[in-house]
Amino acid sequence: MGQGHQRRGRQGGLMALTGNPLHPVFAAELHGIDFSRRLTDAGVTDVLDAMDRYAVCVVHHDRALSDEQHVAVSAQFGPMQRSRVLTVAGVKPRLARGEIIDQSNLDDRGNLYNEGDRRLLYKRANRLWHTDMSFHPVRATYSLLSAHVIPPVAADTEFADLRAAYDALPVAMKARIDPLTVSHSYWYSRTLAGGPPASAEEQASRPPAVHPLVHRHPRSGRMSLYLASHASHILGMPIDEGRALIEELCAFATQPRFVYAHQWRVGDVLIWDNLCTMHRATEFDDTIVRRDVRRTTCREAAVD
Repeated sequence: MGQGHQRRGRQGGLMALTGNPLHPVFAAELHGIDFSRRLTDAGVTDVLDAMDRYAVCVVHHDRALSDEQHVAVSAQFGPMQRSRVLTVAGVKPRLARGEIIDQSNLDDRGNLYNEGDRRLLYKRANRLWHTDMSFHPVRATYSLLSAHVIPPVAADTEFADLRAAYDALPVAMKARIDPLTVSHSYWYSRTLAGGPPASAEEQASRPPAVHPLVHRHPRSGRMSLYLASHASHILGMPIDEGRALIEELCAFATQPRFVYAHQWRVGDVLIWDNLCTMHRATEFDDTIVRRDVRRTTCREAAVD
């Protein structure tokens, strides 16, 4: 699916969806699709096929999707997270829909967080390379991030292709890591980023989860690393040794040849595959300028 290429339907008709590659190994702009409207079954299939190839796709819109539109289109890509994922002490939700994960730097009144606010400190962990929901037993598949307010300064989101990174690893390293499993903890990444220790209530709201370090993607069949800042240790390996290996693999996977940086504009909806990518928010002065982006997340299976 390259630029200007139209996908031919089963009955011989031409489908309007086209993909414009944004990076040599992954990521593309999709044209001929509108996430503000319900997709046809063929449209869903075309998007999923594009995701199998590109792993990260952007669809531009003239204005931000409403939360209702955002939830409706997300639900077409698989079982969806429909309730709040975590309990963070003292946090009141800003958005009414439980399916929407608020990735803004705004409190429940729409004001910027003050420096030192516990909520802001936790959100800054998104500047670490991570994979959404790896700390849950039921992994995330697709995330859709919708841009409502974008700062007048650079506030990109970077993505790393973990399929291409795995393909490029030496044979000996692949043999070493293929059988390994990893414990993932939300609270590990939050403290790693300088956030406060989790309270007992917070820890109880989300215990760790265990996943393979390497897996075969269920749709594309490609082998991929499964890494994240949530990855706290490798099972059966001394903590320090396991963390050193995780850091080594993360450093390898985030070389420029595997990384795409998305420059946001209002109305963008970015969809990515969490089973074969990592991502991170880049740093900006989050106590001075507003950034309102909102995420939905699909899962491997239905969850409460």
